[in-house]
Amino acid sequence: MTDKFYKNTPCKSIINDEVIDKLRMNDAFDFHKSLNVYQSTPLIKLSELSKKYNVGNIFVKDESHRFGLKAFKVLGASYAINRLLAKDPSIETFCTATDGNHGRAVAWSAKTLCKKVIVFVPQDTTIKRIQAIEKEGAKVIQVKGNYDDACKQAKQMSKIYGYTLIQDTAWEDYKEIPSLIMAGYLTMFKELEENLKTEKVKQFDVIFLQAGVGSMAASGIYYFLNKYEKNKPKIVVVEPKEADGILESFRNNKISTSKGNSNTIMAGLNCETPSVIAWNLLKSGTDYSVKIDDAYTKQAMRELYFPEGSDEKIISGESGASGFAGFLTIVNEKDFLSVKESLQINNHSNILFFNTEGNTDEDVFEQIISPNFTKIT
Repeated sequence: MTDKFYKNTPCKSIINDEVIDKLRMNDAFDFHKSLNVYQSTPLIKLSELSKKYNVGNIFVKDESHRFGLKAFKVLGASYAINRLLAKDPSIETFCTATDGNHGRAVAWSAKTLCKKVIVFVPQDTTIKRIQAIEKEGAKVIQVKGNYDDACKQAKQMSKIYGYTLIQDTAWEDYKEIPSLIMAGYLTMFKELEENLKTEKVKQFDVIFLQAGVGSMAASGIYYFLNKYEKNKPKIVVVEPKEADGILESFRNNKISTSKGNSNTIMAGLNCETPSVIAWNLLKSGTDYSVKIDDAYTKQAMRELYFPEGSDEKIISGESGASGFAGFLTIVNEKDFLSVKESLQINNHSNILFFNTEGNTDEDVFEQIISPNFTKIT
């Protein structure tokens, strides 16, 4: 028995709870379409890559174009902040913890509304990611610890100073705002309906969703379960090997913290414990939970940047390429042969990946796509 993946039995229906009610009541798509900067991100068909891996079609929903911020996170932050200010216009300062993209998204969203932001980041956050957040007007504070430690610090400081905490992970007494953020992520999935009108494919067979705390993956599962019910595509949730809280939770059948060392290039997924509001949805719709090595993420980034034949070049960051990296793991590793067979990945399969971020850390990106990329560990 391998510890690299977990086969879940999805119930293929939505477990109703307070989070589901929030998702049903909040339609962020109309809000996002009302923004001057709104433009649907492209769904890119990679025909030559499909031939290389002997599958029917490979599609990538490319979020590196989102609002000029190179990542999907702004969908959740902008919607949640809008809803919070509609309810209480007197809010002056927002506070959050981040590995990078969420913090930048909160800062950008708050800046457009002339609000202040304080962002806590883990100690190993790169200078480029910190600078990107500061560029949006936020004050950034590094903490001695990992992402979970940064979340604790943001929670504590918000309580002491009266900041409004806007976190994309939830715990027992903090669910409403993370639910609004998840509702914001639904725009990315709803856009697929328009994207697919130009394609001959009506539905995907296998979808890879990367996960940190699991909010985006859970949002996607909600969408696909709600739209397709028993006919939903098979869903694979992908995490870094050293930050595999969701896989650990599946193994324990309860929310659990990763036993890994949090050493991964996938900064946006470097989260130790799943969000409590994501867990029921993850259980409801995940077919496989897998963890991957950084090496496959580097390979995925390079294969997307240096495309096969006439395929379009895709600029994908370390976390952005991780869904495709999960696919590469499954089709290349002997330990994953049973996963490939169970998912029925073959020359008829229509497969969807989400490029959730572009080159949000330009220094790391340039090293990985350079001829000497293998020097990064």
